[in-house]
Amino acid sequence: MQQVQTPQPQNAVMPVPPQVITVKDSNYLKDQLSWELLAMKKCRHFAQECTDPEIVQMIDKAGQMHQRHYMLLLKHLQNNNTEEMKKVPQPQQ
Repeated sequence: MQQVQTPQPQNAVMPVPPQVITVKDSNYLKDQLSWELLAMKKCRHFAQECTDPEIVQMIDKAGQMHQRHYMLLLKHLQNNNTEEMKKVPQPQQ
């Protein structure tokens, strides 16, 4: 029986990150880390500039969200790519 593969939408969410991270993936993750770090710093700065405690709390909450995203992305970069590459079947030459 032949299986028909349906095309995946390009913006589909990947529930689990891939085991092997390519150089391109790594560079993209590093860019995202920079963006998250910048967002955290901006939230920290604007929370200190603000005088309304309710708004300070909301800005701090946004900063904590960026920190969680930063830690999650960092976790994805800390896999052992060399060990995972040993599991990938290599083409015969």
